[in-house]
Amino acid sequence: MLNLIARLVAFVGATMIMLRRWDRHDGPPAQGLAPAIPAARPQAIPTLKMPTAEGWKDGQTPVAAPGLKVSAFAKDLIHPRQMLVLDNGDVLVAESLTLKPPAINGAFDYAQVATMVRAGALGDSPNRVTLLRDADGDGVAEIRETLLEGVKQPYGLAFIDGTLYVGCVDGVRAFPYALGETRITAPGRKLTSHEEWGHWTRNLLPSADGKKLYVAVGSLTNIAEQGMAKEKDRAAIHELDLDTGQSRIFASGLRNPVGLAREPQTGLLWTVVNERDGIGDETPPDYLTSVVDGGFYGWPYCYWDRIVDHRVPQDPAMVAKALTPDYALGGHTASLGLCWLPAGTLPGLGEGMAIGQHGSWNRSTLAGYRLIFVPFANGKPQGEPKVLLSGFLSPDEKLSHGRPVGVALGKDGSVLMCDDVGDVVWRVTGA
Repeated sequence: MLNLIARLVAFVGATMIMLRRWDRHDGPPAQGLAPAIPAARPQAIPTLKMPTAEGWKDGQTPVAAPGLKVSAFAKDLIHPRQMLVLDNGDVLVAESLTLKPPAINGAFDYAQVATMVRAGALGDSPNRVTLLRDADGDGVAEIRETLLEGVKQPYGLAFIDGTLYVGCVDGVRAFPYALGETRITAPGRKLTSHEEWGHWTRNLLPSADGKKLYVAVGSLTNIAEQGMAKEKDRAAIHELDLDTGQSRIFASGLRNPVGLAREPQTGLLWTVVNERDGIGDETPPDYLTSVVDGGFYGWPYCYWDRIVDHRVPQDPAMVAKALTPDYALGGHTASLGLCWLPAGTLPGLGEGMAIGQHGSWNRSTLAGYRLIFVPFANGKPQGEPKVLLSGFLSPDEKLSHGRPVGVALGKDGSVLMCDDVGDVVWRVTGA
């Protein structure tokens, strides 16, 4: 019976891909400051394509760009997603996984769940935060401890004045913590509550003065199919005042903001956003953007430069106020990780943002599956993105060795990147 179901799912997936070949995008990706975005082509049945998760064989690594080298900082984790590097050099890793939905409705939902399980993107979440320590400074974490367990789908991590903040699917929690400790047993305090399901990665970033915490909360659905009431307080970045405990929406219209970082020259908050599905390989592009207080960025009514999504009941006033993102990252790259890199962090690179691109499912030819760098000048992105790590996807797009997620700057100046299919934290340095 299971073999029959597997064959049925494979047939449904292959049929959907064949149906989509007629509108496959063969031109350049929609990326950069002024992307060429193809016209929307709404799909009655969304394209569903993902590689089978294979992992890395012994001795196998991603492909580093010329002048760089990559090695494993830590192996044999369980779906590592996001990191926090502490002042003493310890690296905290949130290990979590998307859960199977409580109900499956129809053949497409069944095919999507089966495909995501095969791709290693759905299953039982480990629900823990692991501490990694490279005590001898050789670039490998020889000490590994379970710092915190039993938290619900942890993702974002922040440490401020003796408190570790964890962004869980159901809200932000605070735990007393002293640098150097390897175990947290206190139950912690729940500071905010968020609805579960849908886009669940609650990333965190402290304000420059440490008095506030920014919390990324993605939408429940693709384009508010269940109505905007169901999307209340979602598709937004929240600002949590740590003194008063009050939370407010800082910016909205961000379908699924995940990575958060601060550009030091301007002090602005930046995020990478996963855009909507179902209207083409490159339409619309995911993006990197600065985020301003009170800003609205279009979702669900429009995308990029106020391009209206005609599948959505419209609100012209909201479209008119939508801000255009700063930098397009290509369609369905699933850009999740974001980290500011000072000039000279890696050989040949100036200052800019490193972005972990997890990789697509909603396109006929896959995109993402790499670590890239977007150069900055005068507080703004400029030029073409540069690929730092590749080789996560097989040439025939049938297998994935790994999928990039969170990115962090190591205490020793290396660049660290979570790989949630390879179950590795990779370390990138000069060759």
